[in-house]
Amino acid sequence: MNRGKAANSLLAILLPIGIVIVLVCLWQFLLMQHLLIDTMFPYPIQVWRAGIKVMHGSQVYQDIFSSLWRVAIGFSLSFVLALPSGLLLASNQLMRTALLPFVNFLRCLSPLAWIGFSIAWFGVGDTSAIFLIFMSLYFSMTLSIFAATVSIDPTFFRVASEYGINGYHRVTKVLLPAIMPQVITLLRISMGIAWLVVVAAEMVAGRSGLGFAIYDDRNALRPDRLVVHMLLIGIIGLLLDKIISQLSRMPSVQWGYRQGIKD
Repeated sequence: MNRGKAANSLLAILLPIGIVIVLVCLWQFLLMQHLLIDTMFPYPIQVWRAGIKVMHGSQVYQDIFSSLWRVAIGFSLSFVLALPSGLLLASNQLMRTALLPFVNFLRCLSPLAWIGFSIAWFGVGDTSAIFLIFMSLYFSMTLSIFAATVSIDPTFFRVASEYGINGYHRVTKVLLPAIMPQVITLLRISMGIAWLVVVAAEMVAGRSGLGFAIYDDRNALRPDRLVVHMLLIGIIGLLLDKIISQLSRMPSVQWGYRQGIKD
């Protein structure tokens, strides 16, 4: 059993590494055969050298911190407001009838459509990027939490009432654990969206961050540095997703998963 798990773990590491090696070899081959233009797309060795220079400087770490800080604020603010909003829509029929069409409408608007207003209202900088992240997440989070809440089996609430679990304890011991699997999936998807939006926002309305670094690389005609920053964005995005996925190990979340399996 342990050997099987060890073999699967080893395979999960070696397979991605093998795919990366194949892709780099294909990349090199296409350039050597002039199927890609080296003035438009750099050689792997050029990206490697540029990466060493970038990682030895201090600017890249300031850019990473700036992007992560903006995502953390926008993401946290969206979730903190979306959670009670979604629960309120699920519990109040009148409010649901009145507000759900507007929430759905705003959810369908591209966050990048707000760039002009964000610059006009907040100027170029952190606030604009945070505003765009918020607009990209809040409404979809609210609807997802609403949908997860209304799909809970009513039997859970009847049993809770029989045991005298009401009010605040009903929310913390029944409702939240029941929707946690959907919430964690929502958080993973939303973090990916936030990471995409902050890069786009920094390219247009920023003066720092990884998105602005890519914008600067493009203007400086440095495709090697551009690829380095693209790789950093992808790697950090994977790490953020991995961190959030660890929430599924919480005991209360495991209860929610087990109920989902039984249903």
